[in-house]
Amino acid sequence: MQEIITRMRKEKQIIESLLYDAGITINGSEPHDPQVHNENFYGRVLRQGSLGLGESYMDGWWDCEQLDQLFHKLILAELDRKVRGDLNMMLKVAWSAVIGIGSKLKAFEIGRHHYDIGNDLYRAMLDKRLTYTCGYWKNAKNLNEAQEAKLDLVCEKIGLRHGQKILDIGSGWGSFIGFAAEKYKVSAVGVTISKEQKELADKLYRNLPVETRLQDYRDINEKFDHVVSLGMFEHVGYKHYRDFMKIVHGALKDDGLFLLHTIGGNRSVRGTNPWIGKYIFPNSMLPSVRQISKAIEGLFVMEDWHNFGAYYDKTLLAWHNNFENNWDKIKSNYDDKFYRMWTYYLLSCAGSFRARKNQLWQIVLSKKGCPERV
Repeated sequence: MQEIITRMRKEKQIIESLLYDAGITINGSEPHDPQVHNENFYGRVLRQGSLGLGESYMDGWWDCEQLDQLFHKLILAELDRKVRGDLNMMLKVAWSAVIGIGSKLKAFEIGRHHYDIGNDLYRAMLDKRLTYTCGYWKNAKNLNEAQEAKLDLVCEKIGLRHGQKILDIGSGWGSFIGFAAEKYKVSAVGVTISKEQKELADKLYRNLPVETRLQDYRDINEKFDHVVSLGMFEHVGYKHYRDFMKIVHGALKDDGLFLLHTIGGNRSVRGTNPWIGKYIFPNSMLPSVRQISKAIEGLFVMEDWHNFGAYYDKTLLAWHNNFENNWDKIKSNYDDKFYRMWTYYLLSCAGSFRARKNQLWQIVLSKKGCPERV
């Protein structure tokens, strides 16, 4: 018994010391200070890393008034670089080795796991168009304006014109294809791997010249004036980046433009955060600049590379605010553990973008170069 007590005391001291270096105090008085309710928390984090940190929060072992700010401080402190020793500490956002990310056999798994959990959740959380990607807040005053501005920005960057036909790979609930058809009078095809998304998109845009297909991107076999992909590339996997770009190249007319909108990471990795991979986005990973550039080499001319990752912090906080304000309306379909999981997801990601660990890129590519269009 004494050995157990001694071990637990040592585990607590290690965690307290690391957090102290980041300006965080266990059971402290600041809003970003975690309040620990279960003393087994320390050992669980030491043994399981980011997975144990997230799961212990879901289990109610600790709370924090400002989770987003806690993660902002943790990431800025780069605790992963400071941790060494036999305990193999993984308080860091650890990247796991992943086999099969992005394979065709797993393509629809993310749809079932994440996007099919309930349209009521996303209607309560997102903007009026159900746009599940980063908003463009430059001149926006609220989430609806930020998402409208982002959709319009995409259309402007590809030079969208009346009568053209566009493809959206990873079209979600149809926000972009619907917007483009309404404002720019184009026809559009969107592909998604979520049955729930397709069903709602068909309903929302049944009176417009748009089509949403339940289809893997590898089965696309026709030509379009332009191609966009907003928030889907994160599910492709590094082994398939080049194949993805070849599919887009084949679907794009010679004088067309491809706009890739994706979250990106500062380093090249081959996996994702273990907690995110288990509970939020299975079979996912964030591409790096190097990985994307290697995938497009010899296929595309890079016309523009725009980073507005700082806006994802604001977008995630807006989603969390909507989620909180509408929880009573939807909670009969979920449980308290889901509430804690979703809160942890939104706010930990907000902190990560605030610390600039994650980025948001819009990349405009052409097949042969068309500077007058950009």
